[in-house]
Formats: sequence, structure tokens, C-alpha cells
Amino acid sequence: MDKFKVATAQFEHKSGDKAYNLSVIEELSAKASEKGAKAIAFHECSITGYTFARRLSKEQMLELAEPIPSGESISTLTRIAANHKIAVLAGLFERDDNDRLYKAYVCVDQNGLVARYRKLHPFINPHLTPGNEYCVFDLYGWKCGILICYDNNIIENVRATALLGANVIFMPHVTMCTPSSRPGAGFVDPALWEKREEDPTSLRLEFEGMKGRDWLMKWLPARAYDNAVYCIFSNPIGMDDDQLKNGCSMIIDPFGDILAECKTLGNDLVAAVLTPEKLRLAGGYRYMQARRPELYRDILGQPHQPHQKVAWLAPGNLDN
Repeated sequence: MDKFKVATAQFEHKSGDKAYNLSVIEELSAKASEKGAKAIAFHECSITGYTFARRLSKEQMLELAEPIPSGESISTLTRIAANHKIAVLAGLFERDDNDRLYKAYVCVDQNGLVARYRKLHPFINPHLTPGNEYCVFDLYGWKCGILICYDNNIIENVRATALLGANVIFMPHVTMCTPSSRPGAGFVDPALWEKREEDPTSLRLEFEGMKGRDWLMKWLPARAYDNAVYCIFSNPIGMDDDQLKNGCSMIIDPFGDILAECKTLGNDLVAAVLTPEKLRLAGGYRYMQARRPELYRDILGQPHQPHQKVAWLAPGNLDN
């Protein structure tokens, strides 16, 4: 494998305004290409918007959602990829031929759809159907996987994707700055966002504390370290419906170290070079080679009935 320069972005999307969101995706994709990146990743539902969907009926969701790959947004992403010579990864709501609804994330290059992933653990709207497949695909000679937001909190999903061969896992999110049972969690006052130019310090204290980045640092680097993969984390910044999000999109290497991170209080992107040597030098590579699955195959595979709180009943009660 050759070195692979990847970008991750953050931006303030507009709920339901696909034309606007795609225009920002194009603007940031062009900038990433100018920096030499071969791919750029955007956040969960970056095309459609996210939290506002908790109030939508099935009919409204079907109107918002698109078929993949024949939908208009995939065509637009293909044009963006071709014009700027960069692969684009972005999220949207998908509808299939039977009017089932999914939370989808796609990779598109100049030739069209490269990969589609459906979120395994969707919430936000009761009409969403869980996906049932992992996704590993080739991109510029690298094996890449996708896990959306809450999927990454179930550690088996990350390990399974790595065991399927992924060297890079794209992790699009809409997360942080919401209440939960963990100490320090909570919403961030939208008024701080409105005053970010005259008082950035107060906003940064909220964004970087336990409501935001400090919580992320408890687990995200571990996913990269334990599985010897590069993690490409993408998250929106600014208002997502009535909730404020803190961005901090970042790229983490197989040692669990942050290679690049968005720091601005607004639309931004960062890029980093992924090097294949780290994949085998990292401790996680040795740990995975030392596994003894005969000890825990039956434990991990025992019958289990998943239970998950649903965000449409109690908005903001989940970290992811």
C-alpha cells in the first residue's frame, strides 16, 4: 500500500436543506483536494441533517430519503468527486424499493458509488430499519470500513470490521453535548454559539470539557489502538436543530495518537497522511494476532436480545 492522504471535515448543516449541505460539501471537498487529500469524510446525515428527523412521520421521512445509488444526492456527490478528483464520504437517509428507511453512509468517487453502509444501531426516528451487514471496501489500495456513530460504542462492531480486513474505519457521528447518565454530560447553551466571536473562551470550555471532547477521549483513541486501525472521526459543529454540536473532527492513528483535529469554531477540515507501516508496528496488531477465539467464541456468540433506549422518546438521553 502507498501512503494515503485523507481529510475529515466539520460544518454546520441545515436541517432538510440538501442543496445547501451539498454546496458546503463541495466547497470543503475542493479545499481538501487542493491540500492533496484523496478522500474527505463528512458527518452522519451531513446531506440531510439529523436531529430534526426525530419529529418526522414516516411519510415525511420517505420524502426526505433517497434511493441509493439512483438518488439525486449520489449523482451530485459523483459530480463533486469528478470535478475535484477526490473521493467523498457523506451521510443521508435512504429508502429502498419497499419503502424501508435506513440511516446510510456512502463513499463516492468519480465513477459513482464505491460503498454503502447502513447503520446497525439507528435511533432518532422510530421508522428507521437497522442495517445487518458490515462494510469493507477498497479505496486507493487501502481496506476501509464504515461504522456510524452509536455503532462504534459497541466494541464488537469495531473489532469485527478490523477482522474483516479494514485498515481505516470511517466513523461519522452527530454526537457530544447531550445529557446522559455519565458525570459532566449535558447540553451546551446555544447562546454561547451566537457569541462565539466575542467570547470564544466560554464556548471552548464547554466544547472541550466533559460535555464534549473530554468524553470522546475516553473511548475513541482506544478503538484505534486496540484494533490497529486508523480512525477517521467526523462530527458537525454548530446548531443541529435545537442542539449545539462541538465538531472536533479528527484523524487518529493505530497508536491512538491524534494526527490532525479541527480546532476552529466553524466550518473546517484537516488532513493527514496515513502510512501503512504503523498498521503492523502498533500494539493492537500484535494483540489481534495473539487472540484465542476458542476461549470466548461461545461467550460472544451466546443468544442475546438487544436492548437500546430510543432517542425519539427521550431526546438527548444518549451520548451517540
